[in-house]
Amino acid sequence: MAMPAAGANKLPPGRIGWPFIGEGLEFYRAGLKGIPEKFFYDRIKKYSSEIFTTSLVGEPITVLCGAAGNKFIFSNERKLLTAWSPPSIKKIFYSSTQGESNKRFRKLTNQFVNLVNVGLMDSMTRKHIENSWDNKKEVTVYPLVKNYTFSLACWLLLSIDDQSRVDELIKPFSMLTEGIISIPIDLPGTPFNRAIKGAKMIRKELLSIVKQRKIDLIMSSSNSSSNLEKNNNQDLLSQMILLSDDHENGNEFKNEIEIAENILGLLLGGHEPPSVAITAIFKYLAELPEVYNEVLREQTEIAKLKAPGESLNLDDIQKMRYSWNVACESMRLATSAQGGFREAIIDFTYEGYFIQKGSKLYWSGISTHKNPEYFADPEKFKPSRFEGNGPAPFTFVPFGGGPRICPGKEYARLQILVFMHHMVTRYKWEKLINNDQKLIFSPFPLPAKGLPVSILALSDSTMMNSLAGIDTTIMGINTTSN
Repeated sequence: MAMPAAGANKLPPGRIGWPFIGEGLEFYRAGLKGIPEKFFYDRIKKYSSEIFTTSLVGEPITVLCGAAGNKFIFSNERKLLTAWSPPSIKKIFYSSTQGESNKRFRKLTNQFVNLVNVGLMDSMTRKHIENSWDNKKEVTVYPLVKNYTFSLACWLLLSIDDQSRVDELIKPFSMLTEGIISIPIDLPGTPFNRAIKGAKMIRKELLSIVKQRKIDLIMSSSNSSSNLEKNNNQDLLSQMILLSDDHENGNEFKNEIEIAENILGLLLGGHEPPSVAITAIFKYLAELPEVYNEVLREQTEIAKLKAPGESLNLDDIQKMRYSWNVACESMRLATSAQGGFREAIIDFTYEGYFIQKGSKLYWSGISTHKNPEYFADPEKFKPSRFEGNGPAPFTFVPFGGGPRICPGKEYARLQILVFMHHMVTRYKWEKLINNDQKLIFSPFPLPAKGLPVSILALSDSTMMNSLAGIDTTIMGINTTSN
């Protein structure tokens, strides 16, 4: 179904496609082929416009592409636009994050980030590597990394340090993430149906945790106010529950379900994007020995200045410039946050096209990350793109932008760099599936089969020889023969 013009109020070009399904199947197919950007580039070329209308989530969506589109959406939050969630998302997440509720949610996210310190991150990373990587010859990267990021989020949010409990919670989360951005067909066996079931299972567990924590806090407060203050600093869940009695600032949570719902959102955002980024980094370091070697050189220089067992600190993180460039280039090519939805709160025009109040819009990071207009040789892995001032504004947006930029950006940066440090100074790895392993977006960009690799521990002498420039000591290792 083509979109007609409306007299002087010219509407964006495009087509809605089939009823309900829209053009969603084309978008998902492009993702499964590892080229989600093709969906956008084909329409930009067809309509000679970086704004077009399609239907991806059961209703018409106006897509704004390119750096100009990103800038417009990020700069007009609460002026022309507000956040919007598709009905399919609302079937999975009960509470919305609009208006005051969103402000409350973002405040809590900031509190979550503030709970993190490099020493804690370092300690938990060492523990994870010792338990899940040491003395292994072959591993599958994505499940292990996902377990690591989820374990850390569970500890910071809920003080859960029982790995068996973490393992039980992560199972329904996998069901949720696989179907969260899928065609919203709620029939048995569909990804969307599994996502709804996964969310219900998680919600049930979280409600149980919230109820028990409330009891613990009441008992603690009846003993002494000092104990209450101690619990308040323990984790974010305790802070949220105690905040429910704070009516002065209008920040109370209405009930246990809303608390559980916010924890669910924080657990999802706190572990899935970092897991995707770290897995992509593993992939590119396995494929590009010169990049791996330079990361190893940088991280070994940092390790040389540490006493045995000494944790990393913020000064160490600031020295990891090349490693962060590698992480950014990995996120450019493997964008976990593909875009975001907005709703027009007033009538306005953009690039000569009329956008009516209530219209749904979408910004797309994919439309810039692999665009040769912004990144020369976009398929080539070049960490140098991020040296100096880096890419042009609004072209590299893995964390979004504007007032709604991901508040967990610094948390993700710490998590990624601490993990990179310990992995490259301990191991070299090679892919077990010897092909390009094109990333599949379903909905997150992941290598085939979760990236199985063979790993080999590096000796101290190997690391020192590398520093001296003898790269054959490192790059000559054949992990498949050991």
